[in-house]
Amino acid sequence: MEIESSPSTSSSALYSSDQHHVPHKWLEVQDSLKKKLVTEDDYTWKLAETGEGCGVELLKYIGGVDISFSKDDPSVACGTLVVLDFKTLDVVYEDSSIVTIDVPYVPGFLGFREAPIFLKLLEKMQNGSHPFYPQALAQLVILGFWLIFLQLLHHVDGLTNSKVRELFEAEENYNIDFIYLIGDSGNTLGAALHSSKGSFKPIFVSIGHRVSLASAVEVVRRTCNYRVPEPIRQADIRSREYLRKHH
Repeated sequence: MEIESSPSTSSSALYSSDQHHVPHKWLEVQDSLKKKLVTEDDYTWKLAETGEGCGVELLKYIGGVDISFSKDDPSVACGTLVVLDFKTLDVVYEDSSIVTIDVPYVPGFLGFREAPIFLKLLEKMQNGSHPFYPQALAQLVILGFWLIFLQLLHHVDGLTNSKVRELFEAEENYNIDFIYLIGDSGNTLGAALHSSKGSFKPIFVSIGHRVSLASAVEVVRRTCNYRVPEPIRQADIRSREYLRKHH
């Protein structure tokens, strides 16, 4: 059985938006959530080990999600949730689920296809009363969806693939770790980051709900042993293996 990761770039008809109408309800939900988005830091934990003050704690855990699809049957997928110790990047929790997906892939609306899978895994973890649930949930916003952001970013506000590549390869940006991606409107939409030594292909980072872009970049930077942030890398490895064994 062949396995592939989340089909954000798949040419399969099942995943193509050309033949699928975007439901009006999706647009309404997306617009409603956008209005509720908090783009600045609004949490009690700190990244640095210098956090002081009442109610302030250090970030101890970080979560990641991924989904793998069967190439034999693209409607069959495995969603995986992992939680890592933020300091050691060791996996302290994992859970996977085989599901059948009948929602088509539509660019810009991937959450309607994949989020229900991850929400069920999160609910299961929450019901287990695991102490790391609140922090892991917060960080999933950052690390769970950077690939989605990659797809969205390159088609908005003048930021095409070629323009982003030119920015990152420009001589003045050659020796820096990341650059902010600013659209034609002047708005900062995200950042392109060299996540590890020897990696010339950047990853793309966006804000999370209640997490600023600067904090998101720092979290991603601290969790990259390889090009892909470790929570997502581990979720990908485990989702592939689970699907291979159970389907």
